[in-house]
Amino acid sequence: MISPLPTRSFLRVPFSLSHLSAGFVAVLVGYSSSVAIVFQAALAAGATPAELASWMWALGIGMGVTCIGLSLYFRTPILTAWSTPGAALLVTGLEGLGMAQAIGVFVGASALITLAGASGSFQRLMSWVPRHVAAAMLAGILVRFGMDAFSSMQTQPLLVAVMFFTWLAAKLLVPRYTVPLALAAGICCASLMGLLQLESLDWTPASPRLMMPEFSWASFIGVAIPLFVVSMTSQNVPGLAVLRANGYETPASPLIGWTGFTGLVLAPFGGYSFNLAAITAAICMSPDADPEPRRRYMAAVWAGIFYLCTGIFGATVVSLFAAFPVELVAAIAGLALVGTIAGSLGGALSEETSRDAAIVTFLCTASGLSLFGIGSAFWGLVLGMLVHAMARRRQSS
Repeated sequence: MISPLPTRSFLRVPFSLSHLSAGFVAVLVGYSSSVAIVFQAALAAGATPAELASWMWALGIGMGVTCIGLSLYFRTPILTAWSTPGAALLVTGLEGLGMAQAIGVFVGASALITLAGASGSFQRLMSWVPRHVAAAMLAGILVRFGMDAFSSMQTQPLLVAVMFFTWLAAKLLVPRYTVPLALAAGICCASLMGLLQLESLDWTPASPRLMMPEFSWASFIGVAIPLFVVSMTSQNVPGLAVLRANGYETPASPLIGWTGFTGLVLAPFGGYSFNLAAITAAICMSPDADPEPRRRYMAAVWAGIFYLCTGIFGATVVSLFAAFPVELVAAIAGLALVGTIAGSLGGALSEETSRDAAIVTFLCTASGLSLFGIGSAFWGLVLGMLVHAMARRRQSS
């Protein structure tokens, strides 16, 4: 367990380039990997350009406020995100409903998330998850990003090789700045190769637009409840597992409750769901963000600042992320997560008696299995817990 810094100690934490870099990379990965799905969900609800801009404003502001507020209050790297699986669900679920009913769905799902946090039920559920199972699930979630860093060499070998060898040299010479130096090298190389598409930048600030909700039992049962289930199982469960796997024992209930409440406030502006992040959170919890785990929360604070910028200048930031080649984003995400993947695998497999449960969790999570609209992280957790329970019963008999 990692002990937090003393109260108000964030005032004494100096500026660190590694904190800023980790926060930027987390936001870069979060937006570039799934913003297109959010656009599709908005269009499925019949969003106008102004309403789409309001969606991006609400999501950026909500993630920024919760990242900064929760990280400073708990002095833990708390990263929040929109629900990418939830957005994928909305692409089909919102067809034919219209924007008013879509907003009603968002309010309903956020109310359920708030209730789950306030009641303490989520906290009790996660207290049953062993640390080695949580670590294995985290490794399974992240391993694809590590592999993508090297598979991207097939299409842009020079760009990714420059980033990799810069990262490797920095590991030997200035290990605290491996990720920012690799990112800077990648941007310079991409610029020289003509791969940056900066001419498409749009400098128009986004503005909120209030959209009144319309409620119906059909949309609540058919879309709001599935959105709640997907957000909890595919985002909040692995998000809290990331915290636990990195040694942070932050109470779960207030985290879930505040993200749900934020959704209630911002749903009328298009903030369809807010929850704990997993993949991007791991970037801010890695040793590359800060060798001292108690100071890594400042990386999440910087991520929150960048999220606020994405909200205020939504169209500009989205077009900026789109200007980077996909290979650059894949490479920097994978390199930023190498230390976290290694630590998670080490923690998952450290005890011989728990290895079966850990490897089942890892393989199922990494497989990408999806059943009943619920992603592989949840099923990996379920199967890993089952193997763990059977092993405990066999040992006690």
